[in-house]
Amino acid sequence: MKTTSTRSSDSPLHLDNQLCFALYSTNLALHKLYRQLLAPLNLTYPQYLVMLVLWERDDITVSEIGEKLFLDSATLTPLLKRLEVAGLLQRQRSHQDERQVRVTLSENGRQLEQEAQNIPDSVGCALACDTDSLATLKQQLEDLREQLHRI
Repeated sequence: MKTTSTRSSDSPLHLDNQLCFALYSTNLALHKLYRQLLAPLNLTYPQYLVMLVLWERDDITVSEIGEKLFLDSATLTPLLKRLEVAGLLQRQRSHQDERQVRVTLSENGRQLEQEAQNIPDSVGCALACDTDSLATLKQQLEDLREQLHRI
């Protein structure tokens, strides 16, 4: 016999009371927005993050990209391979340390930066938030991330 229980909305196990669900569902919605904005650039959201790192600082190691994005090499390597096949970057073993792979932008990768210039503004417009509110939220999320990394 199956029983069903109804949790009151003040229960600590109520889905809507979970921070993790609020973050998860917000992340899904944000990825959907980015998917639409990045489609004309033929980039996925994780690929966009890699490109942001490279536009910020070209010619860095795979491990440096991983540290910046909180990704391990098993996750990052397939992303980099796809971006290389797309002609946006090159990967080469370091001459100083062959265990390291250095990543550099191709000319196409550099040109794509110009095409991506409107993405942050488009996200801001879609969220209909003022710059100060978004900056505060971003700082709160970064603080939360740092706290979670300390645990």
